[in-house]
Amino acid sequence: MTGPKAIIHLDSLIHNYQLIKEKVQNKRVMAVVKANAYGHGAVPVAKALESVGVDWFGVFTPEEGIALRQGGVSGNILVFCRFNRQFLPKAMEWNLTLNITSEDDLMDLKEFHAATGSSPAVHVKIDTGMTRLGLPVESASSFFKLLKETQNVQCEGIYSHFATADEGDPGYAEYQLKQFEGILKIAEQMGLTFEHVHLSNSGSVLNLPESSFTLVRVGLLLYGAFPSDEVPKDLPLEPVMEFSAPVVNLRKVKAGTLVSYGGVWPAPHDTVIGVVQVGFADGLPRSWYEEGCISLKGERYKIAGRVCMDQFTVDFFNANVKAGDEVLLFGKNKTDSILIEEISESIGSTPYVLFTAIGGRTKRIFKGL
Repeated sequence: MTGPKAIIHLDSLIHNYQLIKEKVQNKRVMAVVKANAYGHGAVPVAKALESVGVDWFGVFTPEEGIALRQGGVSGNILVFCRFNRQFLPKAMEWNLTLNITSEDDLMDLKEFHAATGSSPAVHVKIDTGMTRLGLPVESASSFFKLLKETQNVQCEGIYSHFATADEGDPGYAEYQLKQFEGILKIAEQMGLTFEHVHLSNSGSVLNLPESSFTLVRVGLLLYGAFPSDEVPKDLPLEPVMEFSAPVVNLRKVKAGTLVSYGGVWPAPHDTVIGVVQVGFADGLPRSWYEEGCISLKGERYKIAGRVCMDQFTVDFFNANVKAGDEVLLFGKNKTDSILIEEISESIGSTPYVLFTAIGGRTKRIFKGL
């Protein structure tokens, strides 16, 4: 193996799930595994979580849900993307739950049932303030009236999505929670009940525990990272992804030698420059070079110059290093640790962006179960 690898520690994933499960007082957890489980590998992640009792999974597209089914995942799968009547045959074939956000969606379900004698389960999504997808709050009463009148629609759940639950000021999230509670009260007054009610996400698990209803959606926390630096970090999470790459070349250079594109990094002293075979095409963020480092054998070493598409350079100075050594880019192993939050805060990004960027030539290796 001469390129980057992402070692996925499934035992750490299970550890994080158990912490979250305790934090939400044993409410059912929906594991969000969209975008290839935030870059961690959707099928192995979902199967590992299913083995310890997780029975709900969140994906974005029907194709992501089908991939889970083809990989042997049997739990409930909710598709988050905008409802499309063309999804209905696939949803039936692969037992996927869709979300609906309008009266037109109800009519499509009604027509599909009339034509086929069946229809998939659905959850209605309410827009409480994200202003993205969802039924507007002011349309709820008329929608619920139509829902009651529309037979053969399996509307098993209702949910919404926080916009600011991972921020220090809870005001807007509390407003959204009140909006959602108001919608639930309207539904109750109209004689509607839902088996699955969910609003909470990773941020609100930490910041707004009262937003947990019957089901809690969790993504980033499962993978061992916090959604922002404004949430309480009182869960002893373990990083699930260990991202590393090999040193493939070493050479001695004199002080003042320019290294990598643009010549923006002159060697500050006589040193040893190592070439690490991973680049921004594999997901290593290019802007990390300004303050960035790698870790090897318990020591950190500065990135030397701009990250290239396929490789980057490191100032190893007097390190005990040889070609073939694996350096840690982020994550944790027995001797080294660089939390992904450290990188994201340094470059003004988020763990979400960094995790989902891992690709290119990166090989995923699953360990721990």
